Amino acid sequence: MTDAGLRHGRASLGLSFGVQGVAFALLVTRIPAIQDQYGISDGLLPVFLAAVPILAGAGSVATEKVVARVRPSVVLRWAQPLVLLALLGVGAGRELWHAAVALGVFGLAVGALDASMNMLGVSLQRAYGRSIMTGFHAAFSLGGIAGASLAWAGARWELSLLASYLPVVAVLLPAALVGSRWYTEGKSVAGKGAEDTEAGARAGTDVDSGSAGGALSFKLLLPLCLIMTFAYIGDSTVSNWSAKYLQDVLGSSEQLATVPYNVYMVTTLLGRAVGDLGVRRFGAVAVVRGGSLLAAGGFAVVAVAPGAWVGMLGFTMLGFGLCVIVPQTFAAAGRMFPGDSDAAVARLNIFNYVGFLVGSPLVGALGDAWSYRGAMLVPMVLVLATLVYARAFGPEPARYGGGHERPRTADVG
Repeated sequence: MTDAGLRHGRASLGLSFGVQGVAFALLVTRIPAIQDQYGISDGLLPVFLAAVPILAGAGSVATEKVVARVRPSVVLRWAQPLVLLALLGVGAGRELWHAAVALGVFGLAVGALDASMNMLGVSLQRAYGRSIMTGFHAAFSLGGIAGASLAWAGARWELSLLASYLPVVAVLLPAALVGSRWYTEGKSVAGKGAEDTEAGARAGTDVDSGSAGGALSFKLLLPLCLIMTFAYIGDSTVSNWSAKYLQDVLGSSEQLATVPYNVYMVTTLLGRAVGDLGVRRFGAVAVVRGGSLLAAGGFAVVAVAPGAWVGMLGFTMLGFGLCVIVPQTFAAAGRMFPGDSDAAVARLNIFNYVGFLVGSPLVGALGDAWSYRGAMLVPMVLVLATLVYARAFGPEPARYGGGHERPRTADVG
């Protein structure tokens, strides 16, 4: 595969991450409008909201089986249009069962999409021989900001869901289909398993002959699964509780209460935009440790904040801290199981939905039973637990790739 082919593959995958960010933001930021359009009661709404990540987890499990027969690029090529069409279906329906079907399809397709995108990202990083994974997630964050802005405009102008979604899908669907022509997958080279075994030993990673050869061991993957869960518990805490916390606990105005999540999204984008440079310079272990400490510090600041502006400082710290953990967790899974990275990514991807499902109810229950300030300390402790498992992010990129590793060959999907 030529350098131009790799660059085209990287650009097309970045586009897919960005499109997914737009689609996901358009869905989650218009939940009140979806509830009103379909007459979904407050009691039934949590069922619908929980069904999407549960089905996404099922889609990720199915993707692990499918990629044993077809390339991840094929799954991504079909999953992304399906996500966009399902989003359009949510906007076009009128009956409750329409919403159930559209959201069900959205959830299953998102699981396949997330898994296959990250499979390709891990594969491309291996072909490049240096950290590029965080940049793909920066594209997702940028898409999320764009999608949230479009959703805000639709709500401001009182557009129907269909009127909000249709122009976006009409632009993004052809773009995604055209971009899919350049999807690229890095392929393994002979003897690489032995190199990974030696590198893993130098980094202190528990790598046996099975993991070096690519046989997936859930025992070895478990630390990364826990880290993924903890990161998404932190992320869902910010997305679901930042506005309520600022207004009800810190006494901000309703308008000011909308700011923390926007600040969190922007800082997530900025952190991910430079995250790969940090990994190349300092290594994944150091970057993840630093991000974990910064995120834990952010939760601590939020918990003790005397007022709204200090609270926003804490949410800003959270954005910079949490943003690097998820992409580096996927990258670590690819390094740990070089011969079976697709299956490792698919299984790891399930735990982002676990964290999303657990985070919001956990904080809400603790807030009601104890206090919301105290509830913020729980994700703080969970994020700090990442430090215990930081060695799972070895070997350090400088020793793993660092420009000295032979690039893997690649095929165009």
